[in-house]
Amino acid sequence: MHGSLASNARLLDALKAGLKQHAEGVDCAVCAPFPYLAQVSAALSGSPIAWGAQDLSEHDAGAYTGEVSGAMLKEFGCRFAIVGHSERRSLYAEDDSRVAAKFVAAQRAGLTPILCVGETLEERERGETENVVGRQLDAVLAAAGAGAMANAAIAYEPVWAIGTGRNATAKQAQDVHAFIRARLAARDRGLAQRVTIVYGGSVKPGNAAELFAMPDIDGGLIGGASLVAEDFIAICAAARR
Repeated sequence: MHGSLASNARLLDALKAGLKQHAEGVDCAVCAPFPYLAQVSAALSGSPIAWGAQDLSEHDAGAYTGEVSGAMLKEFGCRFAIVGHSERRSLYAEDDSRVAAKFVAAQRAGLTPILCVGETLEERERGETENVVGRQLDAVLAAAGAGAMANAAIAYEPVWAIGTGRNATAKQAQDVHAFIRARLAARDRGLAQRVTIVYGGSVKPGNAAELFAMPDIDGGLIGGASLVAEDFIAICAAARR
């Protein structure tokens, strides 16, 4: 929950200029808080930068005061919607079934869902990483079918590495990305090779190149570093290598 009209304008202007100069050709999107989607749409329209939302309702319409539907997001030109972010799961008690329903709702509205999966520090220390990530992924596959992943992205975000300054090593991240791809390959090998799987745990300019060099890491879901134009541009530039 960051941003203001003034700071957003400065950030978006810097991103448009910097990405054109240093990271042209890299697929890039900005997922903004709901109140700023009109500003983001106006600022990025006609640029190569796509945009999306940080969440959406699983409902298309109705008496759900305060909720925002996928159809509403589409009216602001959104291409993406994040679902299942660890903060939504932990702070707002969104379980696997609700995350799966939001994934389905996003696709129903013509959006590309970015499905977040990941384990807590306690779960990792107990050796439960694959069980947790597999369960979260399977809930979506059961609700949407494996074919739905053709129009989706998956973000592995170890909860213990978000906003803590800690990050998984490139090998730790790669191991989980490879597990996710293998899980999908058990259902559809061709689709598993095509699906985009990105890493989302304290990606910074200093570690982006090493992470993106891993065979199953296709990019990043950038958190705090996305609020600093120079850092975000440097991370995007690392994706070109």
